[in-house]
Amino acid sequence: MIEQVHGGQLSVLRQERFPHVLLVVDTLGKTLGGGERIALKLASLLPHYGYRASILTFSLHPETAALDSPPCPIYLLPLNRTYDLRAMRAALHLRRFLKQQQVRIVQTFFESSDIWAGFVTKALSDAKLIWSRRDMGILRTSKHEAAYRMMAGFPDAVFAVSNLVRQHIIDVDHVDPARVLTIYNGLDISAWQVSSSSRDRSRAVVTTAGNIRRVKGHDIFIKAAASVIQQFPQAQFSIAGDVLEPDYFAELQALVASLNLTMNFHFTGGVSNLPGHLTAADIFVLPSRSEGFSNAIIEAMAAALPVVATDVGGNAEAVQDGVTGFIVPPEDPEALAAAITRLLADPAKAAQMGTAGKARAAEEFTQQVMMTRTTQTYAKLLAGS
Repeated sequence: MIEQVHGGQLSVLRQERFPHVLLVVDTLGKTLGGGERIALKLASLLPHYGYRASILTFSLHPETAALDSPPCPIYLLPLNRTYDLRAMRAALHLRRFLKQQQVRIVQTFFESSDIWAGFVTKALSDAKLIWSRRDMGILRTSKHEAAYRMMAGFPDAVFAVSNLVRQHIIDVDHVDPARVLTIYNGLDISAWQVSSSSRDRSRAVVTTAGNIRRVKGHDIFIKAAASVIQQFPQAQFSIAGDVLEPDYFAELQALVASLNLTMNFHFTGGVSNLPGHLTAADIFVLPSRSEGFSNAIIEAMAAALPVVATDVGGNAEAVQDGVTGFIVPPEDPEALAAAITRLLADPAKAAQMGTAGKARAAEEFTQQVMMTRTTQTYAKLLAGS
């Protein structure tokens, strides 16, 4: 059965004439990732663009941050496997739900949502299907790869978070290019009008933000820091993010100790005031091993920080190398250290890059741009284009 776990903050009655969009995510964990946060942001903004939103998930942590102030009704359809008898029964529940709730568009996030919910949507309802693809398939299994290729003709549209992800969808999943649209993540720029006067000019602060997982490359960042302090011994380094992989976190702590960085390196945990955290820093680093398109990069740009990022996913589409920061190879702590050192050695250039990044974020990566492109596609699909 599908259970409504929260009614949301906005009145559904006021929106009952709006086309209904169902956002499907695999799980809403205690700590939310970028995909879940984007789904919640979409849900909060869609009523302002003439659409009613609901969220459906297959797994819900009782302390998930999604329930702190949910912008729409949230429903739970428990689903452990997508290929057994329970999954068949769940498919009937979903079909009934789509009909009763008059869902016009189903937008899915992540593998189980794309494949299982996507199949049910197209096979058992008249709703339009949109896949939201945020990565290069780093978490896929061989079964996922085969399923995506088999279902290449199912989605009415695919939203790719970067041009590189878009090309991956076309080349690897064989989706018709005409159906694949790049829509970058968008920020509410007004939330980032924070003064940088809180920065301590007596020592440089280099930070990164991202939940602690091996794919985020925090070990590369730590090794780079060890090289940087040879020239800038007062420099401070920090990682802001919740621990999602405890074993990896233990490795990072041991690495900091072994490189004698205890006085220079700090793990701040999750931060509730990210704009304040970023504007207290001087340089932002994203050392990821894989990305689709990083929210953290455009947040750092909005905070007027120069960005040093690895050349993975859509990072080079956000950071203009030599203009708003530097793009370096992944898995290369020395290249990362060299870019950081260049910025620390030339504070005026670093500030100029930060200013250029802020202007770029305000022009290219806003909520308005994201929502306009999203809802224009909705309208075309519902009109039959």
